[in-house]
Parts: sequence; C-alpha cells; structure tokens
Amino acid sequence: MTRRYAWLVFALSFGLLLSDYMSRQVLNAVFPLLKAQWLLSDAQLGSLSGIVALMVGLLTFPLSLLADRWGRVRSLVLAAVVWSLATLGCAVSASYGQMFLGRFMVGVGEAAYGSVGIAVVLSVFPAGLRATLSGAFIAGGAFGSVLGVSIGGVVAQYLGWRWTFAVMGLFGLVLAAVYGIVVTERKLAAADVGLGGAPDAAGWPVRTLLPRLFSSVSVLCAYVGSGLQMFIAMALLAWMPSFLDRSYGLATAEAGLAAGVFALITGIGMIGGGMVCDRLGRGNPHLKWTVAVICSTGSLTLLTAGFQLPPGAPQLVLVGAGILLSNATAGPAAAMVVSLTPAAVAATAMATLTLANSLLGLAPGPAVTGMLADRMGLRAALQVIPLVSLVAGLAFALGRRHYDRGLVSVSAWALRRSELPT
Repeated sequence: MTRRYAWLVFALSFGLLLSDYMSRQVLNAVFPLLKAQWLLSDAQLGSLSGIVALMVGLLTFPLSLLADRWGRVRSLVLAAVVWSLATLGCAVSASYGQMFLGRFMVGVGEAAYGSVGIAVVLSVFPAGLRATLSGAFIAGGAFGSVLGVSIGGVVAQYLGWRWTFAVMGLFGLVLAAVYGIVVTERKLAAADVGLGGAPDAAGWPVRTLLPRLFSSVSVLCAYVGSGLQMFIAMALLAWMPSFLDRSYGLATAEAGLAAGVFALITGIGMIGGGMVCDRLGRGNPHLKWTVAVICSTGSLTLLTAGFQLPPGAPQLVLVGAGILLSNATAGPAAAMVVSLTPAAVAATAMATLTLANSLLGLAPGPAVTGMLADRMGLRAALQVIPLVSLVAGLAFALGRRHYDRGLVSVSAWALRRSELPT
C-alpha cells in the first residue's frame, strides 16, 4: 500500500460520496418545477426528499454488517450502481408515485455508503490522520449537496428537470465502474489494521456487541443530539431553494446556486466544528460537549432571529451564520461516540450514529417542514423548526454531565475483553 494509492482510494471514495449526495439532493433544486407540473403539495415534495433519508436510516445498520462480511468494495460498487440506476429511473418518472418509487430505491442504494465508505478510507491511512479524514469525508455530503443543488438548478432551467436526474445517474455509474476497477479487496485487506487497531469484531456474537452501542447515558445523548441537529440542517438544505424562490423571487437556476452556497457553508461548519473540537479536546475532553452545546444554542438563536426578519441582506447573513453552526456538531458527536464505544466496534458505532441521524434528522426534517409549510406557510415553518436545537443542546449538556461515567464503563469492558482467552 503506497501513499499515492491510499490517496487515490480516498479520492474515489470521496467522489462516490459526492455522487451519493448529488443524487439525493438534486431533487430540491427542482421542487418548484415538480410542484407546478404535477400540482404537488409541500408535504408531497417533502416526502420525496424524506423517503431517501428514511431508507438510509432503516437499512444503514444491517447493510453495514453485511458489507463487513461480504466485502466492502463489492458492497460500495453495488450500492453506487443501485442509486445511480434509480436516479435514472427518476428522470423518466411520469407521476408522483413513480418518482416516489425511484427515490425509495435511491435510499436503498445509499443506505450504507457513509459508514462503509469511511471504514474503507480509515483502513488505508495511519491513525494520526483519522480525525482529519473523518471530518473531510463527512463534510463531503454537504459539498455533494452543493453540487447537486447548484448543477441541478442550472440543468433544470436550460434542459428541463428530467435531465438533472439523468446527469446525476450517469455520473454515478461511470464513477462506480472506475472504483470497481481501481480499488480491490485484496489491496484493502493487505493494508487494513482495523479501526483503532482493535481486534476484528466480525466473529463476535451480535448479542455481545450490540449492548455496547447503547451502554451509557452519554453515548445515547450524542446520538440524540446529533440527530436533532441534523434535523435542522437537512430541513434547511431541502427547503432553501424554495424559500429563496418564494421570498426573493429567484429563478430556478439562481435559487439553486444560492442554496448551494448555504450548503457549502454547512460543510465548512462541519469541518470547522471538528477542528475546534479536536483542538480544545486535547487538554479537556469535556470541552467537546461544550462545543456541541454552543453550536446548538447558537444555531437556535441565529436562525430564529434570521427568519423573523424581512427579506434582505441582514436576514441572509443571520441565516447563513445559523446554518454554519447547525451541523457543526457532527464532528464533536462522532468523536464522542468513538470515545464512548469500544474500538473493536467503532464501525458499527458509526453506523448507529448514521441511523440516529437518519431517523431523527434526515428523514423527518424535510417532511415535517413541508407539512408545517402547508399549514402556516414556508417562512413561518422555518421560524419554528430551529426550536429542535433547544432539545439537542439539552441532550449534549446531559451527555457532558455523565461523560466520565461513560468512559469508565467502556474502559472496564475493554479490559474484560482483553483478559478473555484467545
């Protein structure tokens, strides 16, 4: 395993992550066109976005376990082919029902990519780069969303909304083919030392591993707080093009590009939150929780104030600052989960975090916002949803209080496992 090949694995894995989120978020750029052509309600539009996240949430855990046993590369290539073909299916949809089925299959294909993809990346790099690579890989979702919304808006305006899905689907198929040729199970197996250098957990009984994923109050709080902050971030990501269209009168292309800037701000916040967390946490690990609490309460304050202002530059500045903090908790939450679960089950723990993010945030965020928008208007709905950050901040504060007890629990379990005969 050469350094050049390791970075090639990262680049291709990151590229597939971009394709993942481009295929997922391109729908948001064409919300106004679908609404006008098929006379859809905001709740129906939200469901087309939310069904992908719901399937990701439901299938992440079992498909991640399957990938560990069947082969990560084979699993990633198959997943990319499924979501790309499903995206092409969306391009030829003739009704809401057909589009819903296509989006359903997009979610099936994308279900385990995040957890399996990051496991592949971490397996070919030394431990000293893992925090940086994790933050960059997770932020790739935001950057893929930027590309999906921005490119989708431009393509939809000049070629029609069907071509937006066709472009994304073809890109994913080409990248999947390249990935399958360049990245092999043999080379990964030669380099893989396991996450954290821990013993391989593949042969351990599931009943032994699962309880460690929920063994402390702190790790549960990390799951809940991360998922609820994801609710805010995904709701804003899904509805910013429509908000800019309705409140600022922007055309589809301009609204998509502007919303892409806000998605880019989300990614920057994720990387920045992780960097701040790592720097402050070196001397005092409890400050990781403090960073998460500050991000939650900050996003609540800024977004609530921003959406109450009339359209204009001050509103966009406050909303942009709130979006910067809305998902800056992703890095701290991941660090907390890793520290509160045994290293031998780190990949499964990340899949569990993904599950919490999907069920609490990615799936309900866009759909709930759409239902509220049908009843009170989109702007009023966007004024209400930041209240979710209040609950997330309380969860992080509670996790901080019980953090030491959680660390003692995981250390004691690891010691008992090391003493068992091999």
